[in-house]
Amino acid sequence: MEYTIENQELTVRISDAGAELQSIRSADGTEYLWQGDPAIWHDRAPNIFPYVARLTEGRYTADGKEYAMKIHGFLKYRTLRMEEQTKSRVVFRLDSDEETRAQYPYEFTYRIAYELQGNALVTTSSVTNNGEARMYFGLGGHPGFNVPMEQGLAFEDYYLEFSQAAQPYRVGFTDTCFLTGKDALYPLEDGRRLPLRHDLFDRDAVVLKHAARKVRIASDRGGRSVTVSYPDFPYVGFWHMPRREAPYVCVEPWSSLPSRDGIVEEFSQQADLIAVDAGKTYTNRWTIEIA
Repeated sequence: MEYTIENQELTVRISDAGAELQSIRSADGTEYLWQGDPAIWHDRAPNIFPYVARLTEGRYTADGKEYAMKIHGFLKYRTLRMEEQTKSRVVFRLDSDEETRAQYPYEFTYRIAYELQGNALVTTSSVTNNGEARMYFGLGGHPGFNVPMEQGLAFEDYYLEFSQAAQPYRVGFTDTCFLTGKDALYPLEDGRRLPLRHDLFDRDAVVLKHAARKVRIASDRGGRSVTVSYPDFPYVGFWHMPRREAPYVCVEPWSSLPSRDGIVEEFSQQADLIAVDAGKTYTNRWTIEIA
C-alpha cells in the first residue's frame, strides 16, 4: 500500500514495502526520484537495515552463532506498519519477529519517519533495543535521483558538489565490493566538485569518507537541483548500475561499511557498527532538499 504526504511545495509517495520512497514531485509536477526500470535497476530508494552492503559469503556471526543476510539487510523485503500519519508526515514501524530473528538475533523496534518541511523531505530512522544485551547494526539510505532533471541536458552536464572543500578518501573495495583496507585520497575539483560521467561507476559505488556531510546534484546549464544532507553519517556512496548509461545517480548515506575481504564478521568486533545498549534508542536523520 502507498501513502502520500504533501505540502505547498512537494508531494511524496511512500510504499509500506520496505517503507521505500516511490515519488518526490515538486508543485510543477517535476519528478525527482528515479522511477525504477527492471532493465536497469528496479528499485527506487531502498532503506538499509541492519547491515550496509555485503557480508562475506553472505553470513556473519553474533555471540558465536552464524547467521545469513542479503545485501543491505532485510528491511527492503519487509512490509512495515504505518503507525502515524498527518498531511505532511508519516511514520512506519517494524518489530522483530520470527522472520527477523532467523537472520538477526536481536529484539528491536525500527521506525522511519518522513516529514515535509518546505522544499525538504526529512527522513528520521530510529532503532530501539528491546532485548537485554547490547545490539549492533548498520543503517542508511539508497535513493536514486533522475539525472538529467531537465529536457535538453545530458547526464554529463551534471556534477556532485559538496558544501565545503575537503580532502576525502575513497574507501578501497575489491572487485566484489568488499573492503581491502587500502583507502586512497580522492581529489575533487576545487576540493568540492565531482563531475558526473557514466564510467565513474564501472567498478560499482564510489564510497567516500572525510567528505563534507552535504552534497548537491546540479548543472550549470539548468536550474533544478537536489541536495542531500546527512550530518551524522560518516560515509556517503554514489552509484548507478555499473557499465550502463543509466539516467540516475544514487546518493547513499551510510553509517558503516561492508565486510572486510575474506572475513566473516563477528558483529561485536566490527568497529564501525552502531552499538545500542538494552532499552536505549538510536536516532539518525538525513534530508533531501529540492530546488
